[in-house]
Amino acid sequence: MSDNGKLYDALDARFFAPLRRKRTRRIGVELEFPVWNLTPGAATDFDAVHAATEEFLSRFNFPDTAFDDTGALFRARDVQTEDELSFDCSFNTLEISFGPDENLTTVHHRFRAYYAALQKAFERRGHALTGMGINPRWRENRPEPIGNGRYRMLLHHLKSYSKYGGTPRFHDHPDFGLFSCASQTQIDADEETVIPVINAFNLLEPFKAVLFANSPFGARGEVLCGRDRLWSQSLHGLNPHNCGMYGVTLRSLSDLAGYLESTSLYCAERGGWYLNFSPVPLSEYLGKGTMRAEYWDSKAHEHRSCLFSPDANDVAWLRPFKFEDLTQRGTVEFRSVCEQPVRDAFAPAAFHAGLAENVSALASLLAADTVLYGHGYGAAELRGLMARRDWPSFIDRSALTAQLHRILDLAEDGLRKRGFHEETFLAPLRRRANTLVSPAREQMERLAKGESLESIAEDYGTLNSGEDIHA
Repeated sequence: MSDNGKLYDALDARFFAPLRRKRTRRIGVELEFPVWNLTPGAATDFDAVHAATEEFLSRFNFPDTAFDDTGALFRARDVQTEDELSFDCSFNTLEISFGPDENLTTVHHRFRAYYAALQKAFERRGHALTGMGINPRWRENRPEPIGNGRYRMLLHHLKSYSKYGGTPRFHDHPDFGLFSCASQTQIDADEETVIPVINAFNLLEPFKAVLFANSPFGARGEVLCGRDRLWSQSLHGLNPHNCGMYGVTLRSLSDLAGYLESTSLYCAERGGWYLNFSPVPLSEYLGKGTMRAEYWDSKAHEHRSCLFSPDANDVAWLRPFKFEDLTQRGTVEFRSVCEQPVRDAFAPAAFHAGLAENVSALASLLAADTVLYGHGYGAAELRGLMARRDWPSFIDRSALTAQLHRILDLAEDGLRKRGFHEETFLAPLRRRANTLVSPAREQMERLAKGESLESIAEDYGTLNSGEDIHA
């Protein structure tokens, strides 16, 4: 079989075969929370993190566990619900992910129980969780990855950006994965729905920046969704097709396959070792012959060089980080949303789930939009503009509010179709549409009035009391 045939079969098995079944309404929710030390100027104490984790696991039954090279637990899973407690890239970020479920309200009840227990466990040790897209102690925290091959490889890869010159321009925070936090939602897809979903939600991204930005970054917080820049101007953005938005309208599954072939592979696995090498477009990978890579030798505690031969099965290690990402699970994963204040943590999942029920109407609404579109800018450019603190002069704020409410009307209608009474999760987004104030913009306004970052972090990390989740 030719290299092209092998590549096609590997892509088909990983990404497209899972779409050949009836779509369900199941949703996956992944929430990443910064762990921060309540002592001013102090880094996260990993011993406190491990102790808090042990306390949580003494209360909840998560028996499927994984440990790093140092013996520290970094993942635990409930085999019945498939809910998972883990640490993302480092012990500075705690992730709670939930097994696929149709009913967000049911999932939210479990989330409340998990989060309340975790917050108490951390507070007893002088730490806390918060709902921010950037860890409030990111400057003080230890930039150490979790001690296993995958995370060591990833940080080693990102730190190698200086080998690639100054074009494109890279930022100097290659450890951004250790302090930036996202709220990710996965929606089930099939062969008929995946292309319309990706296209419509790609056009939606500028409006999402208005509602969900929560990672102010820069000397004056001039970028309200700094996560975008941290990804695109890292080594992940060496090939712009590997992250961010689509610059094309996909017409078919064949188009999507071609797009995946244009993304770059930078890691593989051989004999239990994670290999890292210079990014290579997948379409060129199999023709490379022997390649040089680096891996972490855990016994020698150093990176070593080796040679390996590319294989079609290495498609399993393809890691695109698109805002609308086709996964190997037959889902579209939405990755552009910053972690939200904890009381609003399920707003993004409800928003995406509702709109997924009304994709055709959403696409029509956005195709006719003149609030953001029609002023000479494409979707990706508009996302960049609306993710900033200062918006362009052509923005009519009243018209923007009205359009956001039309989008939210479609989301609410879609949630009613789902029939699980999930509409209440949209309440904070209605308020943000009225005021055009995202969590990041609110944070900057509060800081300008003299409030401390610690006070805001405490507020953004608080669950509401009582049964009314948005009281």
